[in-house]
Amino acid sequence: MKIKALLFVFAAAMLFSVSAEAQSLPRRVRNVEVQDLNAQKVRLPWWGEKNLMIFYVDPDVPKQNDAFITHIEETKRLAGPNIEGFGIVNLKDSWYPVPDSVIRQIAESRTAKNGATILCDPDHWFSSAWRLGDCNDMFVILLVNKAGELVYITKGEMSEEEQQRFIEAADKLR
Repeated sequence: MKIKALLFVFAAAMLFSVSAEAQSLPRRVRNVEVQDLNAQKVRLPWWGEKNLMIFYVDPDVPKQNDAFITHIEETKRLAGPNIEGFGIVNLKDSWYPVPDSVIRQIAESRTAKNGATILCDPDHWFSSAWRLGDCNDMFVILLVNKAGELVYITKGEMSEEEQQRFIEAADKLR
């Protein structure tokens, strides 16, 4: 009986935390410093000029949502004059037994292929400033409007329903 009670409390706590996160949107966020691929401090690009689609990725799970991300990249499904997308590598949560410089080199080779903008978060600067909570082993996708409001967030593997909600939210910003 105690196990059932504990499971119920845990499930209720998880439901509350998801509900609380969803209820807190939109919420104001600020432009923060991260690093470029050369470990130089930079601010988030296009801040206040464009709506932003940000992919905050733990390098341990780069393939999470891979089919969906590839689809939106190849089809340019979310391209538009008012929206820009870029990636931020969550270096702090990586368990890889290689230095951050190697992860940066891997990211640099990807930018050479597709022209993407990729930045790095070496010590949870981004996730802490935006109060994202635990992002370990997660591919986090965020939408921020020109006014600096976080209007959408999803963490981890996306269901088809979540993919559709993301597309609908992004379409409003294009």
